[in-house]
Amino acid sequence: MALETTLILFKPDAVAKNIVGTVLSRFENEGFKIRGMKMLFLTDELLADHYSHIADKPFFPSVRGFMQETPVIALALEGDDVIVKVRDLLGPTDSKAAAPGTLRGDFGDKEGDAKMRNVCHASDSPEAAAAEIQRFFKDGEVF
Repeated sequence: MALETTLILFKPDAVAKNIVGTVLSRFENEGFKIRGMKMLFLTDELLADHYSHIADKPFFPSVRGFMQETPVIALALEGDDVIVKVRDLLGPTDSKAAAPGTLRGDFGDKEGDAKMRNVCHASDSPEAAAAEIQRFFKDGEVF
C-alpha cells in the first residue's frame, strides 16, 4: 500500500444538490483524511489548464459552462491507495453505467449528461494528483 494524496473536485451538480457533506462523509468513513479543502469559482484560465486535453474539442464550451454554474469545492484527500480507492467509490464516469452503492450510481445524473454531471472529478494517477493539487491549492493550503 502507498500513502497518497488525491484531488477531488465536487462539481456544480453536487453543490447544487446539497450532497457535498454526504459524499464527504463516505470518503471519511473509508478512513481517508482531509488535508485541504476550499470553495472556489473556476476561471476560464483554470478550466483551460485543467481540461487542456479537451480544451480544443467542440464540446469544451459546454464543459466550461457546466463547471462555472456554481463554485466548486476542491478537496485534497489522503489515504492508502486513495487514488484507486476513490475512483472505485465513485464508479464509472458515466453515471448511467454506475452501480448503486457507488457515488455516481447513487447521486449522478441519470437523465441528462451523465458523463459530465457525475458528482466529482478525481485524479486518475499519482502524477495527475500532484499536478492537480498544485493547480487548485496554493503553498500552505494542504496540510
